[in-house]
Amino acid sequence: MAYVTLACAILSEILATTAMKYSDGFSRLWPSLATALGYLLAFALLAQTLKSMSVGTAYAIWSGAGTAVIAMIGMAFLGESASALKLLGVLLVIAGVVVLNLDGAH
Repeated sequence: MAYVTLACAILSEILATTAMKYSDGFSRLWPSLATALGYLLAFALLAQTLKSMSVGTAYAIWSGAGTAVIAMIGMAFLGESASALKLLGVLLVIAGVVVLNLDGAH
């Protein structure tokens, strides 16, 4: 159940970060509210996750997944460049999360 809660926290954070892009520096009401509510929900869900998962594992998954998905959204939908170097960076973030979690698999 902790992984489901963490996945929901990550999804909420990703949606909040995407909404922040459209908030135009918090000058647009609805994207700004979506950003605030999304982060509030994300942190509440992360706090619940930490009741049953180590902080190192949860945060590695949270930050790595969020970073990788937001980078991919930027490249796929927001007109950001998609160079081979940037794609390699995303893969390295994912690999780093996997390696950090290998120790927790014992």
